[in-house]
Amino acid sequence: MKSQPMKDDQHAPILRTAYFRFYEELNDFLPQGQRKVFFPYSFTGKPSVKDTVEAIGVPHTEIDLILVDGESVGFDFNLSGGEHISVYPVFEALDISPVIHLRAEPLRETKFIVDVNLGRLAQKLRLLGFDALYRNDFLDDEIVDISLKEKRIILTRDRGIFKFNNVTHGYWVRNHNTRKQLTEVINRLQLENSFHPFTRCSHCNQQLQPIDKEELIERYPQHVPRDTLKYFDKFWVCSGCDKIYWQGSHYQRIEKWIGKLTSREDAQKTTDTYNSR
Repeated sequence: MKSQPMKDDQHAPILRTAYFRFYEELNDFLPQGQRKVFFPYSFTGKPSVKDTVEAIGVPHTEIDLILVDGESVGFDFNLSGGEHISVYPVFEALDISPVIHLRAEPLRETKFIVDVNLGRLAQKLRLLGFDALYRNDFLDDEIVDISLKEKRIILTRDRGIFKFNNVTHGYWVRNHNTRKQLTEVINRLQLENSFHPFTRCSHCNQQLQPIDKEELIERYPQHVPRDTLKYFDKFWVCSGCDKIYWQGSHYQRIEKWIGKLTSREDAQKTTDTYNSR
């Protein structure tokens, strides 16, 4: 009996290939061989370009523009194979209004929620006056939920949080050093003109309120050393935790540090907070 020739499996999924190139800091998410060059990516079916770039390893929150064969497309564009796809990061200074802007509109008020690995960064942001919510026991789904409800930008060292499809505003912090992290976030999000220093408690994130010396002595007689009361006249109290702040010995040093951040120069020295009790 002669053997019959094997027939092709009519039901085998068709393997298709598209060619991707990622630009600027999006290359941070890629292995060395895929950086700054077009590379092939194979798939089956007709997946959306959003699902595909995330399968490659790039969070959608970092993307602002996708060109398919030179035409801008939305995240819901379906691939069919053979496309050349250019993927660009969030544009801050460049007007790309004529093409499809993929992220949500910029947040009117810059507020953050900071993951468990970035507690010191949260303190620095508060020192500059930014609303930076932080707790060392936040779970990823809690962070995403709060981000959406309160319109906060997620700052994280964990790329896994961007696997939540409903995340709209997030930034993966590249640096490990707190000082460099702060400079990175300021420069990347162009925050230089948004500082309101000495307006927020670096410990609990609540607003500071001015308080007269006489009222301070009456309400918080044990909170401030006598010498401080003798040499200083301006005081602030945290509306959340009742900590007292004044323009102590660190104040001028912090002002100089803030000046360097404003001019996009990295500070050589930073202080954790101004004087407080």
